[in-house]
Amino acid sequence: MGGRLVNGTWYAEGYEPDADGRFVRQSSVFREWTRDTGDARFRPEAGRFHLFVSLACPWAHRTLIMRRLRGLDQALPVSVVHPDMLDDGWEFREFPGSTDDPVLGARYMREIYQAADPEFTGRVTVPVLWDRREQTIVNNESRDILRMLDHDWRALSPNPEPDFAPEELRDQIEATLDAIYEPINNGVYKCGFAQSQTAYEEAADGLFGALAYWDGKLAEQRFLCGDRLTEADICLYTTLVRFDAVYAVHFKCSQNRIVDYPNLWNYLRDLYQRPGFGETTDLRHIRRHYYVSHPFINPTQHIARMPDIDFTASHDRFRLPESA
Repeated sequence: MGGRLVNGTWYAEGYEPDADGRFVRQSSVFREWTRDTGDARFRPEAGRFHLFVSLACPWAHRTLIMRRLRGLDQALPVSVVHPDMLDDGWEFREFPGSTDDPVLGARYMREIYQAADPEFTGRVTVPVLWDRREQTIVNNESRDILRMLDHDWRALSPNPEPDFAPEELRDQIEATLDAIYEPINNGVYKCGFAQSQTAYEEAADGLFGALAYWDGKLAEQRFLCGDRLTEADICLYTTLVRFDAVYAVHFKCSQNRIVDYPNLWNYLRDLYQRPGFGETTDLRHIRRHYYVSHPFINPTQHIARMPDIDFTASHDRFRLPESA
């Protein structure tokens, strides 16, 4: 269930819908930027920064994929919270794939926020990019961190190419990120956390309309923005890979599964089988987190059986051109 900080004090509480029962996501608060310039306050340096993530969280997963694609495993250490998010929120405790916090020795993720701002008000989310030198949170917005690792950390990367948001595609990528965010990335949550039938139906209409649209687009092109893998594909992937395993059941996104969309399903397998994608996908963390952490949706906390999904099976995406 989690909770929130109010003026630095923790309160265990659920999500508050709007007047019509719609889920409302909190905007990210920490929005500083790492810049690879000599006068930058937060200049990328190996070992200076630390990334806090959950393997279950699709937003944090975006940053893990880019970190792996750029080969930043040594330059940017990472800590992984336990998959359960209960009354104390994200916490550091033993579970396969989870870690402790070597930066502050925190037990709870909220302590990281309190260290950055003792009067912080808001939900405690991941990912978080932490600066060891200034002892503060640089950024907790996944889309920002994704772009930073893509562009501003290249000097530290053994894999500085390709550019996943090249200048000539930048406007299209930004528009695509916006287009998939509300109906799909956030749409699954709007279905699952809806507090009225009307809010649920509205979210489901948007979600399945958008999935049908992109399934049609992907019949004609290899990736969301044409023949080149971009940040937009990373951001759609982290929702799609969780869809049939969790969202279709737990969040009542049951009208169709991803396997029911021929182009999306082949596209998902194409991405999963690429470096950085499947290897950062931990379905044990993913499934445990959702089924256990939302007692207002699943009060028994029983974990539904995993459907028969083979992300490693062959796909047909080679029929479409891909830019080198």
